[in-house]
Amino acid sequence: MTFKTSGIPRRSLLTFALCASLVPAMALADTYPSKPVKVIVGFSAGGAVDNVARLVTQSMGKSMGGSFYVENRPGATGVIAAEQAAKAPADGYNVLVATQSTMVVAPSIYAKMKVDPVADFTPISLLASVPMVMVVNPAVPVKNIQELIAYARRQNGGMSYASSGQGGPQHVATELFSQMAKVPMVHVPYKGEANAISDLLGNQVPVMFGNLPSLLPHIKSGKLRALAVSSLQRSNAAPEIPTVAESGLPGFEALTWFGMFVPAGTPQPIVDRLNAEVKKSLGSPDVRAKLGQQGLTAVGGSSAELKAYMQQEVPKWAKLLRSANIKAE
Repeated sequence: MTFKTSGIPRRSLLTFALCASLVPAMALADTYPSKPVKVIVGFSAGGAVDNVARLVTQSMGKSMGGSFYVENRPGATGVIAAEQAAKAPADGYNVLVATQSTMVVAPSIYAKMKVDPVADFTPISLLASVPMVMVVNPAVPVKNIQELIAYARRQNGGMSYASSGQGGPQHVATELFSQMAKVPMVHVPYKGEANAISDLLGNQVPVMFGNLPSLLPHIKSGKLRALAVSSLQRSNAAPEIPTVAESGLPGFEALTWFGMFVPAGTPQPIVDRLNAEVKKSLGSPDVRAKLGQQGLTAVGGSSAELKAYMQQEVPKWAKLLRSANIKAE
């Protein structure tokens, strides 16, 4: 039986209501952005995260006929910026560009973190990734991962290693290596990667994982010896360097990645529009070339793919961080 209201079949009214509800959503995507979009970055200007955010969003702005501006809020491995972004209006005019350190590692090392990166954000897309590379001072008598493992096992009290700081990607990657290789390693944290590299060059510490772009000049000059990269595949920037996984630790992966997020509740048409524009930006030869110059690989992908990836990564690193008792300083 078909019910009628004022002579109009109810089925027709429902169809009309559905179409009417779609019109504002479609119009929202078509007119967005009608004002400048804030891009919140939890790291200092001039760093890798800042550079990626500016490169991608400037390209997006040209394509969309709008403008994006970066606001740097450094501190606490990007947590300060994430907390600010989570509280911002979910209207598409507040975007967060963050790394895995903030979005999957920080919840396990900051006991009083006021944001849940999975629940409080809607992912837009992965932007780029860069592998780390394990390097040693040339004075260390090892040339590959297996020799390093054997050498480390001979060191009384464990082999010391440098990192950019407690809970940072270098620290976490080396703890993963230590557990998978079953070798004792002693953490020596520094205030930033540059300081760690300086002492590695001076042989104050023998080994470290570091971002490939930062270490590649020292590798090419012979001042440091590369053992393996932390990605599952070899890097296009240094294809001669094997991966840790192929060097005897299958499945080893520890990447630095950069992603774009908006506050949870942001209208789906805007999420879809931003995702489409990110894909367009990352498909640009100019953007890809500039990322490549920094040793980065353009990634892309859907919102759902990034959400699923984070849901997989959070418990993986939480388990490691608990077992290694890694907490923020």
